[in-house]
Amino acid sequence: MPLDHPAPQVDDHALTAEVARLNAALRHHSATDVLRAAFRHVPDLALVSSFGAESVALLHLTAMVNRDAAVIFIDTEMLFTETLVYQQEVAERLGLRNLTIVRSGSSHQHDPDRTLHQRDTDACCALRKVQPLQNALAGRGGWITGRKRFQSGRRATLDFFEVEEGTARIKVNPLAYWQPGDVADYIAENRLPRHPLVAQGYPSIGCAPCTSPVAAGEDPRAGRWRTSDKDECGIHFVNGKMIRTGAPS
Repeated sequence: MPLDHPAPQVDDHALTAEVARLNAALRHHSATDVLRAAFRHVPDLALVSSFGAESVALLHLTAMVNRDAAVIFIDTEMLFTETLVYQQEVAERLGLRNLTIVRSGSSHQHDPDRTLHQRDTDACCALRKVQPLQNALAGRGGWITGRKRFQSGRRATLDFFEVEEGTARIKVNPLAYWQPGDVADYIAENRLPRHPLVAQGYPSIGCAPCTSPVAAGEDPRAGRWRTSDKDECGIHFVNGKMIRTGAPS
């Protein structure tokens, strides 16, 4: 399913050089330093948050650096009720003053019976998540993600800053080098509210039909699209292709 506003094809050597410079300068710095630099150097920066299992850590860090930071939450209209309640609770607790909730404008037309995920999970993600996000990011210089190297093989080479392929945007990954214990420790030390489904065995939380509990010893993301080899929703793809991160091997 095509996006309403396909990303323009951009070959911007200056942007690539800027990303390389920022990564080199901040390689041994904290997530807070990365965020401060990002807000200084990336215009119209927005944090995209799922308000999932670990989201509150990055939301809190960002709020401490820039209370007026733009926050984008994608309501796929297939989320757990617990996620919607948690989103409101966290937004109020952290005083998020510039929060935008985006939804697909055509989900009722293209998926009237809400069964598209049963036939084509990629098309469902494109309709309910990828397309609305691309529309929300149009014209922005970059966006902040909560991705971390430990989450999956595709993210193992993630760096703090990267050029989003095919666009003129920079993606910022302040928690790229964090370990699972770092996230839990940060949440506990700052007494931040946990997503209620974490205690029920959901260490990674997406849409309700495509997320299941994870057993002890399983990969934290094993409960996402469990019956398929899919492991990304698609927001980190460009034109249907996975965005390669890190230095080429």
